[in-house]
Amino acid sequence: MTEYGRGSGPEPWHPEDPLYGDSGWSGHEAQQGRMPFGGGPQQQYPQEPQHQQYLQQEQYPGQMQGYPQQPHQQMPVQQPAYDGGGPPWDTAHGGYTGVPQAAQGYPDTGQYPGAAEGYPGTEAYPAADPYPAPDPYAGADPYAQQPVGGYPGEAPDLYGTPEAYPPPKPPGRRDPEPDAEAEDDEPDEDSALADSGRDGDDDGREAGSGGGRRAGRSKGKGKGKPKRSGAACLVAALVIAGVVGGGGYYGYTYLKARFGSAEDYAGSGNGESVEVEIPNGATVAQMGSILKEAGVVASTQAFVDAATADKRSTGIQPGTYTLQKKMSSASAIAVLIDPSKLNVLTIPEGKRAVDVYKMIDKKLGKPEGTTAQVAQQQAKNLGLPAWAVSTRKVRDPLEGFLYPTRYDLSKETTPESLLKQMVKNANDKYAALGLEGKAKELGLANPYELVIVASLVQVEGNKHDDFRKMSEVIYNRLKPSNTATNQKIEFDSTINYIKGTSNINVSREETRKIDDPYNTYRYAGLPPGPISNPGDEAVNAALDPDKGGWMFFVSIDGNTTTFTKTFAEHDKLVTEFNERQKKKSGG
Repeated sequence: MTEYGRGSGPEPWHPEDPLYGDSGWSGHEAQQGRMPFGGGPQQQYPQEPQHQQYLQQEQYPGQMQGYPQQPHQQMPVQQPAYDGGGPPWDTAHGGYTGVPQAAQGYPDTGQYPGAAEGYPGTEAYPAADPYPAPDPYAGADPYAQQPVGGYPGEAPDLYGTPEAYPPPKPPGRRDPEPDAEAEDDEPDEDSALADSGRDGDDDGREAGSGGGRRAGRSKGKGKGKPKRSGAACLVAALVIAGVVGGGGYYGYTYLKARFGSAEDYAGSGNGESVEVEIPNGATVAQMGSILKEAGVVASTQAFVDAATADKRSTGIQPGTYTLQKKMSSASAIAVLIDPSKLNVLTIPEGKRAVDVYKMIDKKLGKPEGTTAQVAQQQAKNLGLPAWAVSTRKVRDPLEGFLYPTRYDLSKETTPESLLKQMVKNANDKYAALGLEGKAKELGLANPYELVIVASLVQVEGNKHDDFRKMSEVIYNRLKPSNTATNQKIEFDSTINYIKGTSNINVSREETRKIDDPYNTYRYAGLPPGPISNPGDEAVNAALDPDKGGWMFFVSIDGNTTTFTKTFAEHDKLVTEFNERQKKKSGG
């Protein structure tokens, strides 16, 4: 670049620059120094030359007309240059002095208009193409409308705006166009890597590349593929580490589960109690899974191993157990095989209601009499069936409805909730057996009387094999044709119910003296209510009595019962029984 060369400012090239006026390239710096004719902007012209239309037309000073679109305006061949870069300006005529107006058409001479011998460095050009290709660097057309300068002879800078491209360079000094593929691979301008390649336009020009933003951009390229970022490498490393670590953990877990001993706690627990319910029919593995979920044992397999080693585990009963958390599997097995550790309440068959109340109080840790008071005050709210008779003669309306079975307890169990469960179980059982429909078939007034019969069978029958015979005795004594007892049941169990005892020896004097509706020696028919809570066998026997014609029975030793059909047989058995009793008492 010469001392007249273009710097970083917007000034045009100086006329004394050796390259000024160089017509060997398609730049237009030479035309920028000249003002349009007439002192004002000129109209643009179509790209097609129209040589013939204005061939003879002459232009007069001061009367500028629109030119047809021609490639260039032909200038005089010989014209003295001046320091301002062009001929003197005629302010009177609005044109250049000493410059004749040429015709508007040009013959096809093969030379670029304006080229003459008076200008060194010019050369001939081939004939102008009537449809020239657009010049990518023709940012300032000399015939385009130009704003008037601030003073005569000054032309506006077409490269001074921020949007403009840098001025074009001669062909010999042009840098090769960047490769399209490399252009696409260039990182974004806001990337730190891209910014490191260009510190400004001035740096690019100082490097001798001719200046401009393109030169600055090219400095950040040319090093092949973009570098991999540290974040991408970190992510890849984490993924690989995760895969390797996960595979190793999975392999360790598999090998430990396959060949290692099952995880197990040590000791009998940490002191924190927990209730666990073992359902009916549960397998050992299912028990272990339940205990593991409750936090009792460490693993199901450890419990299975402990149960396999202890053959007593086959006797584990279903129900609710109170255990501790973090127990060894062997300690858990020891609790489960002990029936006393079950958090349950089992009501035996034939138990009286008063005895059931005491059992509930004891199991739930309540003061004695708590459950009896609840039963008395809440009897109507505990779910008794509508056909249950409740009169003043009935000692306890819940008698006969406290179904004998095992009840699982929890911390939330109360006397009221437990009584409700017992009554519900009795109702479900009686409904399943169809007591309401069969009561009339047996000559009874209602299902409640059938429950009374079942309660008598339960207490008087020593064995389940005796229940059906005992049931037939009751039905035979209730018949109007019974002249042996005159429809009186005459069961000692009713006297014991009144007294709250369980003696097998009841004197004749007691049977005649006690005046109570439950005294079946004194009053004919059934007692006002049940005298016990019968089980399934007793209820089934009451529904299906024996057909042997049994009318009497005698309990020989409390375990064996002998049945007879006539009173004479019965009286003989009674005499034998009394003699044995006297011998026992030393009488």
